[in-house]
Formats: sequence, structure tokens, C-alpha cells
Amino acid sequence: MAVSPPVCDFGWTAPEFSLPATDGRIYTLEEIKGPKGTLVMFICNHCPYVLSALDRILRDARDLQVIGVSVAAICANDAQAYPADSFDKMADLARSHDFPFPYLHDDTQAVARAWGAQCTPDFFGLNAAGELHYRGRLDGSGRTAAPDGARRDLYEAMAQIA
Repeated sequence: MAVSPPVCDFGWTAPEFSLPATDGRIYTLEEIKGPKGTLVMFICNHCPYVLSALDRILRDARDLQVIGVSVAAICANDAQAYPADSFDKMADLARSHDFPFPYLHDDTQAVARAWGAQCTPDFFGLNAAGELHYRGRLDGSGRTAAPDGARRDLYEAMAQIA
């Protein structure tokens, strides 16, 4: 598995999807699109990189929603290989951390393959037309949190896209 996503393919058009979420609904990309952009992130429950950054992911998601950028997360891990990534465990994580966005389940990994997701977290920042304009990191974090005051790479890029 890649440790970081590949270089952004500017203008790539995001493929549509229809996936179940932990809130009991089915979401399509069209339904989650924001008026000023959309952030789709591939995450999972067991990833140490996701877990170390989860508080900042949630902060940035809330801040992006305020400026008109919609947010959704997708877990595409095989729950047989990674039981912590089962749909029930996804729902527990979303509820216990009060996710402000839908947490979608890609149990066949078809969406992850169509999008070219490489790692967790993997951030896809789309403009209002659904074209890729950011593919990168949240901030300078790794397995440990970035220092206080670190640049918010994802938030700043998405704010410019918006």
C-alpha cells in the first residue's frame, strides 16, 4: 500500500457512486456534491494515520462545510481481513466521534478502484463541477500529529477551490 497518494490529476472527473452509509441512507456523489466543492476521503477505522489525524479531519470537515464544501468519507477495506473496518464498527466510530459527514461503505472496493484510492487517508478535493483539484495530504502529520499551528494543507487548498 502506498504511504502517500499520487500527484493530482487536475481536471479528472470523479466517477459517480451509490453507497450505503452508517446513518442508514444510500448516497450518490451527485447527492453529496457541495455548492462550492466536494471533499471525498478514503479512510478506515484501523489505520494509524487516520486515527492520529481524526480530530483534525473532523475539524477541517466542519470548517469546509461552513464555506460550502461538502464532505464524505468512504471505507473500502475488506472487513474479513480488517474486522475493525466492518460496517458495524464504522457506525460505532462515526457515532462516537460525531462525524459531520456521511461515512460510506464500499464493500466491493469498486469505488476505491474507480477513484484510484491508494492509501488511507486519501483526499480527493473536487471543484463545484466535480473535477479533481486537490489530491494530497491533510497537513504535515504522519503516524503522530503535526505540531500545533502546522499548515492546514487540505483546508487551505479546498478553501481556494471554493
